[in-house]
Amino acid sequence: MPKDISIMDNAQQAITPRAVGAEVAPPILLQYWQVVLRWKWMILGIILSCLAIGLVVTLLMTPKYQATARLEISRSQANVTKVDTLESPDTGRDLEFYQTQYSLLAARSLAERVAKSMNLATNDVFFEAHGVKIDDKSGVFTGASGKPLSVSDRQKREQAAVDLLLKNISISPIRTSSLVDVSYTSASSSLSTDIANRWTEQFIAQSMDRRFATTAEARKFLEGRLADYKGRLETSERDAVNYASEKGIVALGTTKSAEGKTEIQRTLASSDLEALNTALSVATADRYAAESRARQRSDNGSSSEALSNTAISSLRQKRAEVAAEYAKLMVQFEPGYPAARALSEQIKVLDSSISRETSRVQNSRSSDYGEAIAREASLKAKVQSLKAVLDTQQRSNIQYNIFQREADTNRQLYEGLLQRYKEIGVAGVGANNISIVDTAKIPVAPTSPKPLINMALALLAGLGLAAAATFALDQIDEGVREPGQINRLLHVPLLGSVPEVEDEDTLETIKDAKSALSEAYLSIRSNLAFSTDHGVPRSMMVTSTRAAEGKSTTSYALATVLGRTGKSVLILDADMRSPSVHEFFGKSNATGLSNFLAGDNEWKQMIQQTEFKGLSMLAGGPMPPSAAELLSSDRMLMLVRQLLEHFDHVIVDAPPILGLADAPLLSRAVEGTVFVVEAEGVPVRGVKAALERLHSVHAHILGAVLTKLHKRDAGYGYGYGYGYGYGGDQKTSAAS
Repeated sequence: MPKDISIMDNAQQAITPRAVGAEVAPPILLQYWQVVLRWKWMILGIILSCLAIGLVVTLLMTPKYQATARLEISRSQANVTKVDTLESPDTGRDLEFYQTQYSLLAARSLAERVAKSMNLATNDVFFEAHGVKIDDKSGVFTGASGKPLSVSDRQKREQAAVDLLLKNISISPIRTSSLVDVSYTSASSSLSTDIANRWTEQFIAQSMDRRFATTAEARKFLEGRLADYKGRLETSERDAVNYASEKGIVALGTTKSAEGKTEIQRTLASSDLEALNTALSVATADRYAAESRARQRSDNGSSSEALSNTAISSLRQKRAEVAAEYAKLMVQFEPGYPAARALSEQIKVLDSSISRETSRVQNSRSSDYGEAIAREASLKAKVQSLKAVLDTQQRSNIQYNIFQREADTNRQLYEGLLQRYKEIGVAGVGANNISIVDTAKIPVAPTSPKPLINMALALLAGLGLAAAATFALDQIDEGVREPGQINRLLHVPLLGSVPEVEDEDTLETIKDAKSALSEAYLSIRSNLAFSTDHGVPRSMMVTSTRAAEGKSTTSYALATVLGRTGKSVLILDADMRSPSVHEFFGKSNATGLSNFLAGDNEWKQMIQQTEFKGLSMLAGGPMPPSAAELLSSDRMLMLVRQLLEHFDHVIVDAPPILGLADAPLLSRAVEGTVFVVEAEGVPVRGVKAALERLHSVHAHILGAVLTKLHKRDAGYGYGYGYGYGYGGDQKTSAAS
């Protein structure tokens, strides 16, 4: 392979490696599970704290007893009088009816009736059962928290009692039924029972009182309206009769409509006009028929009368027979033949007879048409005369109907009010649609607190808080957490992942070819073999976003792995600001890269051999005043070119990118760049900024290596739980 192949050609011919599954997002449930594992101790702490708080609150709660009475609110009232009440029978079928009843059960007016009937304003036991204590000296109510309730006189005590009743009463309708449960809760079981029973009793009493009050008001109102409508009815009926007599309106029949209105079906004038109009219609139809027959023109006698006339039919038959004989003679003789002339004359005579008969039939049509016109004209005159009479009556009927409608309306209103007045007196007797199904019994066990429910609620609250906290922290954590994010977020190939070291010497672990760490870097080396058309890049730079992400360790590991394959490898420490590669091998940093860049061309004397076969090292050398100025010259390009003439691979350990210009300058001298990313380290936006700097100088990025991957994230879509070297429980890591 020629060793003078240009770096740019290699970059153009590079084959981008793609780790298996790099572009496929892990299952969503697996992502959630990894998030839970990452924050498991925080989640467990929040849940346990909520459970502890729930337990303490449950133990400090005062036991409450709930007594329940059951009512039945029927759709129809038990009406023993068979008389309708003031409310419509359809009212009970409406949904609004039950909603109204439920609201009345929880009304403040009902609570005031209960408080007054039980004298709760002066009952200290009632207030103590709700956690309200009385200060005898000041006369002020004080709750369990010591907050004053400002109740110093009877009026305020009654108001406080009503407020407590409304706060602790519960109305629970039973679905698909007319049953309602009325429950009351307090610290006293007997008090809860008494109030629940009294509540249902007062509700029934309040309903009856409201019904009787409405009945009394209705009777008083109806008495005044009846006297008024009685006079109106007499006046309207008298006006209707007098007007009909004055205008000569004779009604042959009247009916009552569905609304009770009087309707005149027929009058004498309308009956006569109807009969004459029917006769006129018949005469008009006859005239049209006669006119049609009279206007028909038939020169050949083809009219219907001519065709049905017996004489004409006989003559036509005779003519046909003569014409047939004449036609036979014409076959053998000329028209002048005597027999033929005789037949011809006979045909003419027959044609003349047929014409006379047809004319006679036509004359009879004209006679019929004249008679039809005369009859129609006579009937029209009579109809017009009656129409004038009926028109006058119809104009009079308008006012008559007004009088009649007024009389009908007054009659309906008067009869309805009179009937209602008679019924209203007995409508409320025994009418009640509310009954008590079950009275409240003294509860044996408290209904609250409920330890299991409270602990379940505390557990749900803990899970909710833990989920919210985990989501917030996971969103704040912007670092790369798992291998699949490398390609999705950074848009660079994933070369491999390196597990985190736990209590082990990283360098010694890398030396062990069977260790999981060594296996990880061997996998990275295998992926690098597909990055170019000639295998592993001959010169490559290893860098990262910031310090301590594992780039120097990655450089060291890649160099040792390549050395094991029989290649001659040189690791070049280009981090002249903070050189560290010489420490990995226990070598001196007296001379190195900084000396060469400063002008010393004897780079061969600066190379130091290591304990690893085929692996040499060129240290960073003394720290220069300005490393960026040294790297900006062409001596770095010359050095790498010369090194590649003596070594198969040159690995450059470069400084981090952010804040420094060294790495972008070094990228010009190498074939490609290996970018190191620390798991859960630098935020993604910082990594993208570093990669953008490399892209801006047209650096060829071979791929990214994810270091310090925690064991809990190792299986995040890649199956690392199987373990490197078949050792899933082996503790390995990558040091920085």
